Amino acid sequence: MSVADQTEKLRHPEKAHKPDNVVRRKPEWIRVKAPTSPEYAETRQLMRGLKLNTVCEEAACPNIGECWKHKHATFMILGSICTRGCAFCNVETGRPDKLDPHEPENVAEAVGNLRLSHVVITSVDRDDLEDGGAEHFARTIRAVREASPTTTIEILTPDFQKKKGAVEVVVAAKPDVFNHNLETVPRLYPTIRPGARYFASLQLLARVKELDPTIFTKSGVMVGLGETREEIGQVMDDLRAADVDFMTIGQYLQPTPKHAAVDRFVTPEEFAGYATLGRGKGFLLVASSPLTRSSYHAGDDFVKLRDARLRKLATAAE
Repeated sequence: MSVADQTEKLRHPEKAHKPDNVVRRKPEWIRVKAPTSPEYAETRQLMRGLKLNTVCEEAACPNIGECWKHKHATFMILGSICTRGCAFCNVETGRPDKLDPHEPENVAEAVGNLRLSHVVITSVDRDDLEDGGAEHFARTIRAVREASPTTTIEILTPDFQKKKGAVEVVVAAKPDVFNHNLETVPRLYPTIRPGARYFASLQLLARVKELDPTIFTKSGVMVGLGETREEIGQVMDDLRAADVDFMTIGQYLQPTPKHAAVDRFVTPEEFAGYATLGRGKGFLLVASSPLTRSSYHAGDDFVKLRDARLRKLATAAE
């Protein structure tokens, strides 16, 4: 076994027995430059100094160079090891870390140091915890709110499957945006997201709106996994039925040969078509492009989202 195989086996032990899939060469429209800016190095040093994880690094996000140049990092709380083993995700899987009791305050300190006007906070899945990490999310939201009162807060949570009362705890902390990704179409869940349930995720998003209609809700999918346009249209309808405000659509990129293969690279024109389709279905905002990710340009998108709601309310009042 090569060193590379051994490293991969340790990072994703549940995938070690699987045959390799060919990693396809990316088309020109999806290639990005390696991160080299001084700001990137400064952001990385700050994260290491505060012992913080970022999904930018752990999930091998292609936009890390651009985002970190502007010091826009997405924090990943609840440790760096996930209890799920999704076929698309590069986050390490296995026995999870102990919770760091200082993590909420450290995230808040980093938000202040980076002078973020908008912050995105996500996490690994923590099926081992009684509340799935809900109280830790709430503590982090409150810590950031206290340290940086003008910073708007967006969270990207797990599905809190079988964690009674978890979503209520997080909503009570009043994030500005509550994001939970469906990731793909329901037909592909058994192979791409086997530990999750499509309709449970939809119900979580609907529950957030029931609890607090003022919180923006958001969800995203990857394309290029074998889904059809009709299936994406149905996912849009399902999200709108759950009163979700904002949808993101991006190209799936295969992290390693052990991960799910890319079925095809969706063209920029097709992404533009998805954006038009989503707007027609009533989303306040749709971000759809090959490099779109949940937190990509999240601060700018939040401003657009807020403005879109105000326009909708003004129109309804006329």
